[in-house]
Amino acid sequence: MSTLTGAMYTGIAGLSTHSKGISVVGNNLANSSTVGYKSTSIQFEDMFYSSLHTANGPDQIGHGSSVSTLYSDFSAGSYEDTASPTDVACTGKGFFVVTDPTTGRNYYTRAGHFSFNEDGYLINAQGYRVQGWEADPAHKGNGVSTKGALGDIRFDDLQSPPEATSFMTLLVNLDKDSEERSANPTDPFFSLQQEWDGTADPPMGENSYTYQSSMVVYDEAGGSHEVTIYFDPVQDDSVVSDAGGGQVWEYIITCDPSEDGRTIDGQELSSTSSAGLLMTGTLTFDSSSQLTGMTAFTLNGAATGDLHDLTNWTPADIGDDGNPMFTANFSGSDNASYTGDAEALNIGIDFGIHDNTPSATGWDSAVADASLIGSDIANLFNFEEPVISSNATTAYGRSSSTLSRSQDGYPPGFLEDVEIDDNGVITGIFSNDQSMELYVLGLADFANYQGLINEGGNLYSASGDSGLPITGVAGTNQFGSVASNKLELSNVDYSGEMVDLIRYQRGYQSNSKVITTVDTLLQEAINLKR
Repeated sequence: MSTLTGAMYTGIAGLSTHSKGISVVGNNLANSSTVGYKSTSIQFEDMFYSSLHTANGPDQIGHGSSVSTLYSDFSAGSYEDTASPTDVACTGKGFFVVTDPTTGRNYYTRAGHFSFNEDGYLINAQGYRVQGWEADPAHKGNGVSTKGALGDIRFDDLQSPPEATSFMTLLVNLDKDSEERSANPTDPFFSLQQEWDGTADPPMGENSYTYQSSMVVYDEAGGSHEVTIYFDPVQDDSVVSDAGGGQVWEYIITCDPSEDGRTIDGQELSSTSSAGLLMTGTLTFDSSSQLTGMTAFTLNGAATGDLHDLTNWTPADIGDDGNPMFTANFSGSDNASYTGDAEALNIGIDFGIHDNTPSATGWDSAVADASLIGSDIANLFNFEEPVISSNATTAYGRSSSTLSRSQDGYPPGFLEDVEIDDNGVITGIFSNDQSMELYVLGLADFANYQGLINEGGNLYSASGDSGLPITGVAGTNQFGSVASNKLELSNVDYSGEMVDLIRYQRGYQSNSKVITTVDTLLQEAINLKR
């Protein structure tokens, strides 16, 4: 009788373990569509044994089964494309780190369905804050660089600061068949400079130039200003003859006279006829209409008397990039000199020709000022080692037009969108077409994944068995990479789960049969009384 009673309890143990197995399968199937869910498998083990005396000597008889362990499968699931850049998936080892803002406790998850809340925090579905590091812009381009400690990722009223213009590129075609429109043809060079009058409105008459092109530049505060370049061909007979079938064009670079804040020895240029006149010079083309040389003059900071006097215009400084520079001051300063004004902008200009090895002067002639050019083309100097770009300014026989223009300044901007790269670097895209690396997503790894505690909500917490978290950047060391606009789906295997469900069902039925069989045998034993 005791053996039969024990067999019944053995069946009960089998029912219990198989019902737990069915529960595990049911949970897997219930989470088959849960983002980042990791399937669980159950493992059984036999229970203790009792000694039994048999004809062959001592032996043992078992008393059923029990649950040995639950094993989580941390292999990656498939990936789903999404429309949100803040949906991220880890394509290798690692967990995203989130923090409960109430308790400060860290959790770890593979579910990267993140979004920004009304306070600018990057959060998960539970409102826990995603953790990362601030990006270090000082090391941009030298791999992923972070600063500070792991903390909340927060975008709060982020702005892109303005950048003052320091370089301009203008590539044009100047119609070689154009007629000189300058009203001062007797002086072949710098006629445009002579005709500019910053006190007049407009400062340059329409009959004084052949072509003009304008672009917007920015000051140090992000304010926009229009810079206009005027062109006119030099058609003096002696110049045309000396050019050997080529051409010489003169140009001036100007700004709105009312925005010219330069001063010379206390004199404000905005009140003079040279207000807004930033640079003057020439462009030389050969018989095939290709650019071969240029000159550039700017107003001497020690100029005196008539500022239109060519002796006050000296060869422009050459920048480190080999391009001539002019100085503008759109902010102005009552006590600043022309050359020492902290708010002055030095802007390089590129027409498609520059000096290959800029020296102290960068020019191949020691011409002191524009007055020494005279009327002879032979007096025009050039760069010491001129380099002509493949897409330089030209003088073909077709309508004058602007081929390309650009400058490197920009106004302040406001955050409009974000991008996340393979290393988890979160880059802000701003309204001024600039981008800025702002944060780097943090990942955590553990020595023993099976030691993690499943907290529900796609969250895990560390335990003594899992070991302390090792944090790092995606794509480095043991960590996988990050994929934006993607979510990692559940790794539940439907077919495998259905097979397990059948096994556990049959196991449950079999153990229930043990109980009913024992019941029948006990009934037979009771019936012996009759």
